[in-house]
Amino acid sequence: MSTTGWEPICRMSALVPERGVVALVHGRAVAVFRTHDDQLHALDNYDPFARASVLSRGIVGTRGDTPFVASPMHKHAFDLRTGQCLDDEQVRVATYEVDVVDDVVMVGGRQAR
Repeated sequence: MSTTGWEPICRMSALVPERGVVALVHGRAVAVFRTHDDQLHALDNYDPFARASVLSRGIVGTRGDTPFVASPMHKHAFDLRTGQCLDDEQVRVATYEVDVVDDVVMVGGRQAR
């Protein structure tokens, strides 16, 4: 993987499973999550319903096979893989590429919708 355009966030071991952290990536607040099965996900930290940067403090869970974060403000759930709101099909938040290089979590550019 080329690390050009990628931002180092933290060591993988610093991420607590089922919790989020927020990092500034290319000028955007990005929420990074480590799920119970050690999968990493990154999406905009901005909750469009609450109009606040709070998703990193949300509750992580699953609906069926879908990993999600529920906003701590109004409890809207967002698919961690796609950013799609599970409660309103008209709403989606941006997702970002995420990888681990030498135990360092790296966040890249926005993923295409």
